Amino acid sequence: MTASGVSFRLEGQFRRKGVWPIAGVDEVGRGPLAGPVAAAAVILDPDRRPRGLDDSKALNPAQREEAFERIMASALAVSVAFVTAAEIDRINIRRASLAAMARAVAGLTHRPAYLLVDGNDRPPVDCPCQMIVKGDATAISIAAASIVAKVARDAMMRRLAAHYPHYGFETNAGYAVQHHLDALARYGASPAHRVSFAPVREA
Repeated sequence: MTASGVSFRLEGQFRRKGVWPIAGVDEVGRGPLAGPVAAAAVILDPDRRPRGLDDSKALNPAQREEAFERIMASALAVSVAFVTAAEIDRINIRRASLAAMARAVAGLTHRPAYLLVDGNDRPPVDCPCQMIVKGDATAISIAAASIVAKVARDAMMRRLAAHYPHYGFETNAGYAVQHHLDALARYGASPAHRVSFAPVREA
């Protein structure tokens, strides 16, 4: 267990019962005004668990990048999925988040026997799963998924910033900071914005 409380305890309990592999699942990007919601599913190698994992929100960008590299180098399987701003507008952010998680699970190269999912909403998957509120601060597989999803989404936002440079996506990741709101007021919404979100719609 790490100092933060993230551990392999839950995954270990399932493995001892013969339930394996276990995938951790998490999503990021529900709150921003722009960009996709991202989700990741991660199956860690029990014998090569990466050190220094925590809820992605508890790590600074450099720590997240280092943890991401360790996860990618040691995990048995990693999958990332995005749901675009246009799809978020069409189906709403809650359903988009669940769809992203389901797509991430479907993209795994190993079929999981069980999922540990952050939050209290079950994604539309045909696999048994356990929902865990604040799971990214408890189960190491979910913490790994939160880090992978966050790093992948931040990279996507930097790419979008190259196309839509006025909004500062490379630093604000699409969140409603003042510079972003000022740019919305001045330039209006870009194709990367979620027009169903009130600050964008009002701009």
